[in-house]
Amino acid sequence: MSSWFSSDLLGFWAEWVRPSAGLPTVLWALLLATAAASGHLVQRYIGMPKVLGYSIVGTVVGFAGFEGAIWPLQGISLFLVELGVAIVLFEAGGRLPLRWFRHNPMILVQSILESTLTYFGVFWTLHWLDVPDPVANPVALIAIVASPAVLMRVVIDTRASGPVTERAMTLATLNTFYALTLGYAQAGLIEHAPLGLIQKLQPVLVVLGMSFVVGALMALSLRSALRVMSPTSENTSILLLAIIAAGAALAAHFGGSAPLAALIGGVLLKALNPKPWAWPRQLGTAATLITMMMFVLVSTVAAQADWSLPVASMVLAMIGVRAFAKIAGVAIANPGSGASWKQAFWVGCAMSPLSSIALLIASAFVTASPLLGAMITQITLPAILLMEVLGAVIATIAIHGAGESSKPWFPEAFRAVEDTQR
Repeated sequence: MSSWFSSDLLGFWAEWVRPSAGLPTVLWALLLATAAASGHLVQRYIGMPKVLGYSIVGTVVGFAGFEGAIWPLQGISLFLVELGVAIVLFEAGGRLPLRWFRHNPMILVQSILESTLTYFGVFWTLHWLDVPDPVANPVALIAIVASPAVLMRVVIDTRASGPVTERAMTLATLNTFYALTLGYAQAGLIEHAPLGLIQKLQPVLVVLGMSFVVGALMALSLRSALRVMSPTSENTSILLLAIIAAGAALAAHFGGSAPLAALIGGVLLKALNPKPWAWPRQLGTAATLITMMMFVLVSTVAAQADWSLPVASMVLAMIGVRAFAKIAGVAIANPGSGASWKQAFWVGCAMSPLSSIALLIASAFVTASPLLGAMITQITLPAILLMEVLGAVIATIAIHGAGESSKPWFPEAFRAVEDTQR
């Protein structure tokens, strides 16, 4: 009787609720509304960036078994993450201070040394833990990434500015460039027999070359538009988002990397049009919605990983070695870079987040080799989830520790104390 009643009730509900866009769309809309509210509350009451609230909501629904996010990423989910990352990296590329490298080449030395130490530190640690080299290599490449998306949201929400903030964003953008180029190229070779140096370099050149071509087309299109359109116009913002979306789709189709193409496009546009842009205002609410959806989607997918004690030990070892390598790499190359030792330490801490870019690279490996990909994601998905949440907290602490935030922590608590004193 109860079984008949429940099936009859569900049938009635399915007939009565018929949204035009489908029930998954309704669920995602409610999920984003919850994430927006959570982000606001997290920032207002504990002084943490909104991305922390987005990630927590995605984590909760991921652990609850929400089926709106499929792994490996494919179709509309893959495109939304690529688009969100492309928007962030286009902005990051437009802010990359190329002249700074000419006057202070130690920044490039810090970037290369930090990325190299991170790769070999994670690779040797996993090798010591008996992780096969075909798995340890992709995980080490993914560990190089310091998420510009999370770091940028932290900077915006803390209203940060200063040498630590600028250097952390620059180094995060550069190591993202390395990881995307090598990661997408290695994913194409994951199931091939051992190859020579030339065969290994060929896919790297293909990914880099196709991404450069698409990025150049994006930059030239926007440069031509800026000759006749105002940079502050709403139509310019829409045009910008549309060209980034088209570029992301084209780069992925022709064998390049959508995020890498956007990064290169931002760098080239900055070179062609050096006039400063007010990026957050020009990208608008639509870009904010896309990036919020990206963070929720990443944490939802990452929460669906298989969690176990043996895997936890490898994940914690990877995270610990990665954190040490980033701080050590920045500190070792710090002499002559124009920063103090304290600032170098905070820069290394600010580069702790992992998020969407790491997830895209991991997804590329899973798509190329489901068997090896499953072993890779056993380590990377839990690490991405932990370091999207903890990384945002650590980056916030680093910015406040460096004294570069113009907003106090726990603003509501401070206001309550002030009201009590009055």
